[in-house]
Amino acid sequence: MSDLTVSFIQTALHWHDAAANRLEMDRHIGAISIATDLIVLPEMFTTGFSMAAPSLAEPVEGPTLAWMRATAAARDAVVTGSIIVEEAGRYYNRLLWVRPDGSVSSYNKRHLFTMAGEHQVYTAGTERLVEEWRGWRICPLVCYDLRFPVWSRNAESAPYDLLLYVANWPATRRTAWITLLRARAIENLAYTVGVNCVGLDGNGHTYAGDSALLDMRGEYLVEVGNQETSITRTLRHDELLAFRERFPALHDADPFSLRDLVR
Repeated sequence: MSDLTVSFIQTALHWHDAAANRLEMDRHIGAISIATDLIVLPEMFTTGFSMAAPSLAEPVEGPTLAWMRATAAARDAVVTGSIIVEEAGRYYNRLLWVRPDGSVSSYNKRHLFTMAGEHQVYTAGTERLVEEWRGWRICPLVCYDLRFPVWSRNAESAPYDLLLYVANWPATRRTAWITLLRARAIENLAYTVGVNCVGLDGNGHTYAGDSALLDMRGEYLVEVGNQETSITRTLRHDELLAFRERFPALHDADPFSLRDLVR
């Protein structure tokens, strides 16, 4: 099984300015000097975490998807992150999974942050996404999903190898971010990436970054801090499988189906 090279972008976001944010992402992606398989961007990376969906939402085939397709093709890598999308009269905090050939999968954020009124603006998703890419199984999720371990749960029958969280996670709750990322990696025996933003948003919320890559033991491979940066690392599939063979905790998990949650 081949290794997987993953890049992620931690940066400040321009409030409600999609064009400026696409340029910002271009700047950071351009700084990635080696070939990569996967580029991960934050939650709502074109706008910041906003409830102004009626004025900010893009159509399904909007300018940001076109930009992601062009970027994926140019870098021969999947590009993923969430944006605000309108479809059939509903608004979604939608993660887009865009391949170099232009094909797209999507995941609508399941757990909406009620304390910000996200549930009053956006429609929650009902299906988790697990993608296969270059020999790896990858589960991408969005921000508040991190607090709900059942939704992230791995399965022995068809386990994912890499768990992703794209986020706008405020500095006031950074202890939870750091702690829960480690917990999700440990309990799911998976590499785990959390990608956050930095700076101040239009609502006055501060973001401390703390984007990170952890291995299946919950050990940090990368811990970013609060700087604006792009990080690239290669993940070893043989190390993941060897650890799971030595410590097959997924085998002892209780029988369970995620479909039970959305009926």
